Amino acid sequence: MSQTSERPQVASGQVGNRWITLFAISWLGIWLAQLTPFQLTLPEQVNELLGLDGNNLAQSQWHRSVIGFGIVSGISAIFALIAFPVAGSLSDRTTGRLGRRRPWIFSGVALFAIALALMGFQHSWVGLAICWSLVITGFSVASSALTALISDQVPVYQRGVVSSWVSAPQALGVVIGVALVSILGLSPVPAYLLVAVLLIVCTLPFAFYLQDPPVGDHGLPSFNLRAVWNELWISPLRERDFGWTLLGRILVNIGNALGTSLLFFLLQFGLHVADPANKVLTLTLVYTVCVVIAALVSGRLSDRWRMRKPFVLGAGVLQGFAAIVIAIQPTLTSTAIAAGLLGAGFGCFLGVDQALATQVLPDAATTGKDLGIMNIAMAVPQAVGPLIGALVVAWFGGFTALYIASAVFGILGGLSVLRVRGVR
Repeated sequence: MSQTSERPQVASGQVGNRWITLFAISWLGIWLAQLTPFQLTLPEQVNELLGLDGNNLAQSQWHRSVIGFGIVSGISAIFALIAFPVAGSLSDRTTGRLGRRRPWIFSGVALFAIALALMGFQHSWVGLAICWSLVITGFSVASSALTALISDQVPVYQRGVVSSWVSAPQALGVVIGVALVSILGLSPVPAYLLVAVLLIVCTLPFAFYLQDPPVGDHGLPSFNLRAVWNELWISPLRERDFGWTLLGRILVNIGNALGTSLLFFLLQFGLHVADPANKVLTLTLVYTVCVVIAALVSGRLSDRWRMRKPFVLGAGVLQGFAAIVIAIQPTLTSTAIAAGLLGAGFGCFLGVDQALATQVLPDAATTGKDLGIMNIAMAVPQAVGPLIGALVVAWFGGFTALYIASAVFGILGGLSVLRVRGVR
């Protein structure tokens, strides 16, 4: 029977090691290309536009830098809010010979890479905001297609392991990218070009290797704004498991964003440490190692034990505890301990939550769109986190309130998973 006439089906056959390896490398490229500019080159450009020296910001100036950065990032969050579900909905309806997801991997990566290449040449707020929004749109399109493949091709008993290879490269990508740009001493133009090239190199092998058979009958209404708008509303009263999982994801990611996005400023202005840039690198390495280990271990154990909820609950509580450590005892030593705990908690969450999300989707025919909605809860908190954090610090006059807020969000996010009934 020709596969072109079949409706989309839930995955049943096991994916092999080569599929998982190339999938993981794709995510390494995507996270490296998105997070390296977010952590390093974009803030540098913001400081340049403000006429500030990023290495010697005065107490009265750093709020301007963080708020400027947060505004650019916040504008891009609006684009992510639209791009994730719309790209997912379009990929659900794609019937061409390249398959449902592969065309959107190619197009998303192409937009992502071109926008990155343009970023280094921007010397105005408008140009920076437009190009970074295009970067995030390309990131959203490619990510939406890749995450939909987990539901399309990965059986439930493998989804913990595969999901951990979405999240572990997130921590590795930012460290590799920042290290390359820093060690090579690259200015914005070559830095953006480098990450754009690495994005393409990492993602294309999986896109070409992928077996993504075309679907002739997707069983969905024609794409139009009304249809998409109707699809975007998923009643949390009718689809309770989906609603609680989405809420938990939003809360945990906001908590993590608040706990990590202002680390440099905590060290410089809260703890008054010497050479905060090097300390940030050290703490980031501690955080990264713990994220990777926790993600891989939790993903594998959740598959073996056929359980997701205990890991998500433990992740939220551990993340909250890490933030409380800093709030109560703000020293460099306690911050290092908290970085490890926060990394372990967030890694545990990342290693399992994507698998949990694929098991609470309302309809197998709209996995791309539904996971696109879920992915909003990953991207948007990260984008608006610096701005929210800066406003909290400015409003309360210090970092204690920031980490208390981070703890509250993390713990509430972990507790939300207890309301999920259809998954253990």
